[in-house]
Amino acid sequence: MSVPRNRLISAHSPVAGLSRRKLPFIPVFAQAVAAVAPAGGMSVVPALVFGTTGTNLVMSFLIAMAVMLLVSSCLRPMAQRMAAVSGLYSYTAKGLGSSAAITAGWSMIFGYGLIAMASLLAVGTYGANILESLWGSAGGGTLVVTLIILAAAALAGLFMVRGIHISAKVTLLVECVSILLLASLLTAYFVLARPHVDLGSLISVNGNIDSLSLGVVVAVSAFVGFESSTTLGGEAQRPFINIPRTIRWTPIVTGVLYLLAVTGQDIALKDAPGFIASSPTPLSDMFSFKTSALMAVMLDVGIAGSFFACTVASVNALARTLFCMGREGVAPAIIGRAHPTFRTPWAAILTAMPIITAVPIVIVLSGVSPEKGLTDLFTLAAYGYLGAYVLACASLPFFLRRIGEGTWFSWALGGLTVGVVAFVVWNAVSLSAQEGNVQAGVYGSLVTLSVLYAQFLRWRSPDLMNEVGIYDETRASDLHHSANSGRKL
Repeated sequence: MSVPRNRLISAHSPVAGLSRRKLPFIPVFAQAVAAVAPAGGMSVVPALVFGTTGTNLVMSFLIAMAVMLLVSSCLRPMAQRMAAVSGLYSYTAKGLGSSAAITAGWSMIFGYGLIAMASLLAVGTYGANILESLWGSAGGGTLVVTLIILAAAALAGLFMVRGIHISAKVTLLVECVSILLLASLLTAYFVLARPHVDLGSLISVNGNIDSLSLGVVVAVSAFVGFESSTTLGGEAQRPFINIPRTIRWTPIVTGVLYLLAVTGQDIALKDAPGFIASSPTPLSDMFSFKTSALMAVMLDVGIAGSFFACTVASVNALARTLFCMGREGVAPAIIGRAHPTFRTPWAAILTAMPIITAVPIVIVLSGVSPEKGLTDLFTLAAYGYLGAYVLACASLPFFLRRIGEGTWFSWALGGLTVGVVAFVVWNAVSLSAQEGNVQAGVYGSLVTLSVLYAQFLRWRSPDLMNEVGIYDETRASDLHHSANSGRKL
């Protein structure tokens, strides 16, 4: 029986070439969780926040979690109506238009790329730490870190090109093992080390509000990536159900894990010697100092594994955003090619990976400490994500109004979320400028370039700008399998 043609059904998907409607819910959820890298974030980011603020560790994560839950609430309605392959880039295009979408797309690429760079740097740092613990000084040094980064990047690239099914299974397995290992080790630490516990100080706000705001921005970097499942709209089974479900639960699940971990680390770091808090691998040093070297090595294995999974998940999302830009003509057309056998955006992956690999290697070879490198990369990435979140959340009421579903609640939710995220960013930018940090300036330059590029494209090819925001449109075959066909925008 044939399905009658109408304007809501497309004969050909603009993102054809990717594996379509094959990925079950668990691998989709694994992609989002791996992009957040909870085990790695639980181990590394709390120490960075602690070093940034000196206090307010638990409060920084509580506020960051609340901000991410607001963002999640804004993204879910759009995910329920559109099977995006470039995530927030496509949502913004349908809500605020093509010019704003290009800025959102550049911001997401910036965020995903920097998180992947930071993750590779963490893999190299903790991998070298493992070798040094096992074989002494022969395992340390910049050469070893560099070789580990290169090996991890090559392996990640292989998994991503071979297929989203393989990379999703790898990230799920690695992240689950890492989380269980970290939880077990933290429990063992408190049993063996018995640090002094002052519960009253955990949720108190110590110091000034400015330092708390900067701590929140760094803490936000532990949550970013939860929306990466929105780039799997074309590849996921039942995308109008599974993608919104993933967006809802990822910040909740990871937020609970973070709060448990940071509560323990807040107690432990305050009870630890000063040299541990300033170490590039503070948690493993604390284990080695307070308990045993074997436990420290096991911790390092879990952290390195988690950040490897984060590299794979982040570049998966980045590559699909680039893939859509290539299909639209916003980026070179070659980037929009899919592998004929593996059905992955192989050209976008191979374009991104050399840059993502080179930056952490340059950081290592230039003599910058791993702690500073991670702090700068995480903070820069947070600016990229937050900038894209502002645009995507601002798109929500316009997106819904366009398809005749606008409500006062969508306007209120979008406005509140944009205001909260913008307030956090503004306070962090102000403090960063006072201290002479250049991260906000770097991101500001990126935004300026993206605006200029959008205007250049509009001048050179106005019709091209009308193509921005492609997505996996409903096809006749979908109507035989699901009533959730979505509304064509």
